[in-house]
Amino acid sequence: MGCFASTPQDAGGHRRRPSNIGEVSVFFPGFRIPKPVDFSQCLGDQVPKRVVERLSALRTQIVVMVGHEAPTITRSRRKSATQHGGSTLSDLQQALEDYLPVLLGLVKDGSPLQHKVQFVWVNQEDVAEETAMSNAWYEVLSVLHLMAMISLSQANLLLLPRISSDGYQPKVSDESRRSSIDIFLKAAGYLDCAIRHVFPHLPSEVRGNLPVDLAEGVIRALSLQALGQVVVVFWLSVQMQLSNYGFTTPSYTFMAPPL
Repeated sequence: MGCFASTPQDAGGHRRRPSNIGEVSVFFPGFRIPKPVDFSQCLGDQVPKRVVERLSALRTQIVVMVGHEAPTITRSRRKSATQHGGSTLSDLQQALEDYLPVLLGLVKDGSPLQHKVQFVWVNQEDVAEETAMSNAWYEVLSVLHLMAMISLSQANLLLLPRISSDGYQPKVSDESRRSSIDIFLKAAGYLDCAIRHVFPHLPSEVRGNLPVDLAEGVIRALSLQALGQVVVVFWLSVQMQLSNYGFTTPSYTFMAPPL
């Protein structure tokens, strides 16, 4: 039984050169970019000064880093450091992870503080598409969405073929495939968190005014896409292992349909 075409190894026991197993293309929307917010003016003395300063510092850092990273995510070759203190996608992801728990303090136990700050985001692909809402849950949703898009971008970079040490055509290493699976699962987790824990807190009028990228249906589709990519990458890894043992496998290019 099985679904793979196979052939025995070459005579003399020499292992066959691995065939071209295929490539994975990861489609995802462009980044949404946050615009500066003056927390001290909006929150005043309703929040401890240290919390306001922490929110301001973290979000300002994110604004600067996203502004630099967003234009470069479509490049296949990237520098490991930038003029903004070595900000990479991993650094940006960490900054968002640091910001999120502090931000959640504004929505804890239905706090009225969640409506005190107007958060503004623009679409990387259309800066005229600006969405401003005085709702901290909108900010939480935007942060989770950005974290997921960063993860998909990181996975895409891992799956770009690179020149191999054996001198054959560019290919994706087994380690990169395994790492991309973990990142796809992380992206799906961020999106699932948004579906389960953020959308229930958004009033219907807020949901109706969300940009297309943040619509619940789009978030669900992106989550399913990330999980689907896990299956595809795992299947390709199995194909590669079979090829390494001398089996001939067909070549495919897998592409998730654009949203």
